[in-house]
Amino acid sequence: MKITKLSTYRVLPRWMFVKVDTDEGVTGWGEPVVEGHAKTVEAAVHEIADYVVGMDPRNINDIWQMLYRTRFYRGGPVMMSAIAGVDQALWDIKGKALGVNVTELLGGRCRDKIKCYSWVGGDRPADVIEGIRKLRKVGFDTFKLNGCEDLGYIDTHKKIRHSISIAQEIRDAFGDDIEFALDFHGRVTAPMAKIMMKELEPYHPYFIEEPVLAENCEYYRILADESDLLIAAGERMYTRYDFKRVLEGRGVSILQPDLSHAGGITEVMKIAAMAEACDVALAPHCPLGPVALASCLCVDMACYNAALQEQSMGIHYNQGAELLTYVENPEDFDMSDGYLHALTKPGLGVVINEHAIVEASKKTDVSWHNPVWRHPDGSVSEW
Repeated sequence: MKITKLSTYRVLPRWMFVKVDTDEGVTGWGEPVVEGHAKTVEAAVHEIADYVVGMDPRNINDIWQMLYRTRFYRGGPVMMSAIAGVDQALWDIKGKALGVNVTELLGGRCRDKIKCYSWVGGDRPADVIEGIRKLRKVGFDTFKLNGCEDLGYIDTHKKIRHSISIAQEIRDAFGDDIEFALDFHGRVTAPMAKIMMKELEPYHPYFIEEPVLAENCEYYRILADESDLLIAAGERMYTRYDFKRVLEGRGVSILQPDLSHAGGITEVMKIAAMAEACDVALAPHCPLGPVALASCLCVDMACYNAALQEQSMGIHYNQGAELLTYVENPEDFDMSDGYLHALTKPGLGVVINEHAIVEASKKTDVSWHNPVWRHPDGSVSEW
C-alpha cells in the first residue's frame, strides 16, 4: 500500500481536515489546524506531502519520526499540528485496512466510556447559570468556563471579585450537584494567579486550567504548593519534551495535550505514559471537530490515566457548523449520563461525509481569527 495524495479542506467553524489517499482505495482523515492559523498549517501539510507520497501508510512510527527528526527546525504549533493531522489519518487508514478500531491497535480498551464536559459561556464570562441549566437537561453535569476576563499584570480587587462572584453564583445555584472547571486561558500573571486561586478555594472548582502561560510553567509548582486547587495545563505544549519539563517541575495534576496540536495519536500516547509514570491524569484538550474528538476517544479508551474528555458540542466558537455536521454516524457520539462511549467502527471510528466537507470548503469565508483585546491603557491584552 502506498500514499498517493494529501488533500486539505478548510471549513466552518474554524476547522481543517486532511484526507490521505492510497493506491488500494483505503483513505484516512485527520484534523490538522491551529485555530486562527489554518492557512499556515495547510501550507505545512502540503510540504509534508512532498515527503510522504509514495510511502507505506502503515509504517506510522517511521513516517512520524521522519517528519519530526528530519526537520532541523522542529516542534511548535504549526509543524506539530501538521504532523498531528497526518498521523491521525495514518492510524485511520491502518485501522480500516485491518478492520479494527484504532483503540485495538493501541492495545485495546481499559475502559468502555469516559466522562466528558461541556463549555458554558463565551470568551468573557457573564451569566452562566442559565447555560448550565440548559446543558444539564441534555445530560451534562461537568462544565468548564473562562475563569476571568482579561486582567492586567497587577489588577484591582474589584476585578478579582467579579471573577470570584461567578464561581460563587454557580455553587449557590447548584451546590455540589455539578462540577465546574475554570480556564484562566493564560490571561493571568503569576502574582494575580496566586491571589485568584486562593480566593476561589471555598468554591471548589474541579480544576484551574492554564493559571499562567505555558512559557511560565515554572510557576505551576509554586502555585500548587500555595493552593488546594488542582492545576491543569498542556493545550499549548506540542511535544513530549515540552511536557517533560512540566512533569519534572511537578505542580500539574492534569495534562491536556491536544490530539490535533501535539503530534497526533503517536505522540500523545507517549505523553500519556509519561504522565501516568508521574501519577498525573490525562484530559485531552479538544475544542475542535469530529476527527480530533474521535482520535481523543481512541486514546482515552487505551490509557489508564485518562480521566476526562473535552468536546465541542455547542461551544461558542461553533458558528456555521457543529461537531457532528460533517459526520455520517452521529449516533456513535451519543452521550449518556455525561459519558462518551468507545467508538467501534474501523479506523478512528468516525465516518466522514466527504461531500459535505468538500462543499463547505468552497465557501469564500471559512477563516477564523483570534480577537484582539486591549487593556484600558491601550496595551495589548492576552485573549
